[in-house]
Amino acid sequence: MDLQTFFKENPVAALGFSGGVDSSYLLYAGMHYGAKIKAYYVNAAFQPAFELEDAKRLAAELGADLTVLETDILSVPHVAENPSNRCYYCKTAIFSLIKETAIKDGYSILLDGTNASDDSGDRPGMRAIKELSVRSPLKDCGITKNDVRRLSKEAGLFTWDKPAYACLATRVPTGTAITEEALVRIERAENALFAMGFTDFRVRLTGGLTGRDAKLQFPAAQFPAVLERREEIITHLQADFDTILLDLAGRRTEKG
Repeated sequence: MDLQTFFKENPVAALGFSGGVDSSYLLYAGMHYGAKIKAYYVNAAFQPAFELEDAKRLAAELGADLTVLETDILSVPHVAENPSNRCYYCKTAIFSLIKETAIKDGYSILLDGTNASDDSGDRPGMRAIKELSVRSPLKDCGITKNDVRRLSKEAGLFTWDKPAYACLATRVPTGTAITEEALVRIERAENALFAMGFTDFRVRLTGGLTGRDAKLQFPAAQFPAVLERREEIITHLQADFDTILLDLAGRRTEKG
C-alpha cells in the first residue's frame, strides 16, 4: 500500500500533529491526495515554544485546518513521577484528548506520524498508540525517516531537514520527578544554544541532588566550536545550572 491508496481508502482523518518532520509530511500528503485531514496539536509543558510556532507555520503554508489543544500534562497521574513507562501515560493522555476532540468534530480515524524507521518494539508510547487504535500510515506504507526527509524536500516543506527533537521530559533522568521549573530552565538553556548556532544537541539534567547540574550533548563534529565558545556557553547557562558538564561521547543524531 502507498499513501495515495491509504488516503483514498481513508478520505477523512484527524492527525496528531507535532510540527516535526514526519507528521508535517503526513499532513501534506493527506491534503495532496485529496483527503479531508484535520491537524491537532497538543500544547503542554513538554513541548518547547518553537514546536508550536513551527506547527502553525507549516499549517499556514499548507492552508491546513489546525486546532491547538491545551493540557496540563504534569497533572496526569504518574507523568510527573517520571517512571520508566512515563511515555505510556503521556501518550495516552495526549492522544485520548485528540481522539475525544476529533470525534466531536466528526473524525473517526486518528493518525500519527510514526514511520517505518521507528522501533515499535514494546515501547510504552507505541503501546499507548496501539491501545487507542491510532493508525500510522507512514509505517504501514514502509516509508522511512530518510524517505520522509527526501519527499518533504521534494514537496518544498521547510521541515525537511528539521532535526529530531524529543520532548523536554526526555532531558530528565528516569525516576527523577519532573517539575515545570526544571523544564523552563532546560528550554531556556536549549534556546540559548540554538541562538548561538548549535544544532542536534541536548541539555540534560544529571540526576544530581540539587537538580541544577546539566550535561550537554553535542554531535562530536561540533566539539571544536563548543570549546571555542566555552565561556559564552557558561555565561548563558550559569544562571540556571550550578554545574555544566560536556558529554565527551558525543550525541548521535535522529535520537531523543
